[in-house]
Amino acid sequence: SVVIGFVAGGTSTIRVGSGGIMLPNHSPLVIAEQFGTLESLYPGRIDLGLGRAPGSDQLTARALRRSLEAADTFPQDVAELMAYFAGGRGVPAVPGAGLQVPIWILGSSLFGAQLAAEMGLPFAFASHFAPAQLLDAADIYRRDFRPSAEWPRPHLMVGVNVIAADSDEEARRLFTSLQQAFVNLRRGRPSQLPPPVDDIENRLEPSDWFSLRQMLAYSAVGSPEAVRQTLTHVIAQTGADELIVASQIFDHAARLRSYEITAAVRETLTLEVPAADGADRR
Repeated sequence: SVVIGFVAGGTSTIRVGSGGIMLPNHSPLVIAEQFGTLESLYPGRIDLGLGRAPGSDQLTARALRRSLEAADTFPQDVAELMAYFAGGRGVPAVPGAGLQVPIWILGSSLFGAQLAAEMGLPFAFASHFAPAQLLDAADIYRRDFRPSAEWPRPHLMVGVNVIAADSDEEARRLFTSLQQAFVNLRRGRPSQLPPPVDDIENRLEPSDWFSLRQMLAYSAVGSPEAVRQTLTHVIAQTGADELIVASQIFDHAARLRSYEITAAVRETLTLEVPAADGADRR
């Protein structure tokens, strides 16, 4: 994924040093040292996103030596990890202690929004595959946000699937790879990303289309102008400070072309769209 900053009225940026960790699968000390190593190698380019979901099945969880109750201590684990970076734990993180690694809360429900608000952290919502509670989560996050030293105001990132091509027809064809992947997962047959097809309408059942419309509601698929319109609408609707762009495209050259188009579209977006919380973001 690529993170594109759209701070309304400001300068857009691209960051590619973000990492997402399902923290219940790992020791906070180990993550502090791993991301401390990355920050030492690439200063100022590393962000750390923390999620509560297991991100796996029970067999994988056992292979990771993960306790099924680990998610219950997620808030405490986040605080412990932050303490390692601050150098305030009895066991020092080496490297890690004293390094400024921005920490995000990742989520697809109201829990993550509430925790990010309480801890004064930026919040990234996985609306590119689980958009149902996005708007409610954004409202709760902004309403309950407690300013922190690093983040005096709420900062929201919204996930969007972007499948861009030179024509709407080609983009819709490329999009069939992601549609097939989600259907396979829903049917209990997860697989690698399949190649695009020309007859997607004949391969899916009505129930599949219903699920896809729900899960992939935040998707910008089409030509540069179509993608621009969709992203502009998403920013206006959510007041997002940043978008995280997911582009699951089978052909690598087509994926690179999608990112090229997205980067060009970024420069043409109307950055002065009203923020959802009414704040002046200029």
